[in-house]
Amino acid sequence: MAALVWRAALAAALVCGIGLLPWLTRTDPALTVLKARSADRDPTPQVLADIRAQLGLEQGPLRVLGQWLGGLWRGDAGRSWLSGEAVTPAVLQALGASLLLMAVALAVAALTAALICARTLWLGAHRRLDGRRAGGSGSAVLAALPEFLTASVLATVVGVQLGWLPALGWYGPRWTVLPALALGLPAGAVIGRLLDDLLPGAFAEPWALAAAARGLPGRSIARQAVRRCLPGLLPNLGLFVVGLTGGAVAVEQIFDIPGLGRTTLQAALAQDLPVLQAGTLALVLLAAIAAGLAALTTRLLVGPALRDGALSSLHRRPPPVRRILPIAYGLLLTVVVALGLPRDPLALDTGERLRSPSVSHPFGTDALGRDVLARVAHGAVDTLVLALAIGAAALFTGVLLGLVPRLSGPLVDTVNAVPPVLLALLVTAVAGSGPATPALAVGAVAWAPLAAHTSALLRQERAALHVAATRAFGAGRWYLLRHELLPAALPSVTRHALLRLPGIALALASLAFLGLGAQPPSPEWGLLLAENQPYAERAPWAVLAPAAVLALLGALAVSAAGGVRLPRRSWPARTPEPPSAEEPSPTKELVGIR
Repeated sequence: MAALVWRAALAAALVCGIGLLPWLTRTDPALTVLKARSADRDPTPQVLADIRAQLGLEQGPLRVLGQWLGGLWRGDAGRSWLSGEAVTPAVLQALGASLLLMAVALAVAALTAALICARTLWLGAHRRLDGRRAGGSGSAVLAALPEFLTASVLATVVGVQLGWLPALGWYGPRWTVLPALALGLPAGAVIGRLLDDLLPGAFAEPWALAAAARGLPGRSIARQAVRRCLPGLLPNLGLFVVGLTGGAVAVEQIFDIPGLGRTTLQAALAQDLPVLQAGTLALVLLAAIAAGLAALTTRLLVGPALRDGALSSLHRRPPPVRRILPIAYGLLLTVVVALGLPRDPLALDTGERLRSPSVSHPFGTDALGRDVLARVAHGAVDTLVLALAIGAAALFTGVLLGLVPRLSGPLVDTVNAVPPVLLALLVTAVAGSGPATPALAVGAVAWAPLAAHTSALLRQERAALHVAATRAFGAGRWYLLRHELLPAALPSVTRHALLRLPGIALALASLAFLGLGAQPPSPEWGLLLAENQPYAERAPWAVLAPAAVLALLGALAVSAAGGVRLPRRSWPARTPEPPSAEEPSPTKELVGIR
């Protein structure tokens, strides 16, 4: 009950804050509405007064907000300040388009995650997983693909040049394929990496060893291993559902999809409050439903074992990884930055416009004749430092709030329901526009998946046998947290944070792509992609260069994440392969407990 009240209070605070947006920006809402309705009309005092009287703005923000909230009980979300049409049907129609796109994108994400985990599942099912890490860097490249760049390439190549699928509009199932691929590939890469991180622990549990010793088919063991790992991922899956619905703004813009994210963004830019509030409320309700379904599914999958402390720990010390990959990726990224820093990223040469890569310009030039290598290198300094700072703050905040799931759970769902673009607009309204606006907007949501992951892992770890035994020996909460729970969860969450690092850089890039981040002539990576995207057909190197560096950052983050581990004095012992069909004793799980 307390969680429900806390969730309702957060949703009310969010909706009320959005309702005060025009007054927080200290701009005249009537002037904004007039510009959106008719940009050529002179904003005379009489015209503005008529708009205020028509919209009831003279009554003040609290009265306007109260009238809107009062109409919700009757299913009336008001009328659009721009078109004058009823808001509820328009928002429901946009929500339907977003839900359809989200469903297809989730199918693409599930297929992508399955392909990433296929090798681990095969090795685990055939008892060949010990001492091996199946994950590679291919998933890192997928996770680091900018959604708007993928959408642009798919629309240009597959939709326009090849003509295989429609590239613009929203008229049927065929129109969902390309945008679903742009959204589902990066999401599936992240989900696949998280699942691949948990699978070795599931295959090492006593039930899996006993099942293999008794000759059960490997596919059955693999299926049960996936089921065993899902409860730790379901909170993040719920976050992906909302993110693929409200956070698909750039993709909806490129493919001209009348989805909820695009509708909410347009309403925010035009300060069309009824539409903006209704769209945000729909996203908050969707987040609450997704969180409730995730919690219910977790209970169904785990059953009473979560309550009775009958689980074994999935978090074992990972085997050694090859250090050559992160070193190679790091050196390559360092070389690119070192070669470009001595060059001038702002030097213009109109005679060298859109030149292909050469000795003098290894990455070619852009539409103004500027050296792309120089701009990528100088943009890397700002982008990488900012992404690392946001990632570190998100990891600290996520772990801290993950320790108190009753407080953070509803907060995570509410924060995740707000697209970073809308948060950027809110931050701009309160703090003003500036270079810190994108960082504040991205940082405000970057901690949410890490907090959800931390709370999910700790919930399962508290039900582990070795924790129950340690508690029975008289260990207190602080001892359990310090010596058992955090050492088990922190490596996985830290690897998750590193996996999210390219996503943070992409979020900053997305805001720049939509005009809410860095402004020209800054060489920020997102702005580079936005500036050069119209020339992708004539000069693909101008777009591929920053995209390749983003993919390189993702490969570096994932390869480095594989070696993240913390010393732990009571890691559950890895049970050896049983020589006979006799089931291993559960007491082996207690090895190392003090």
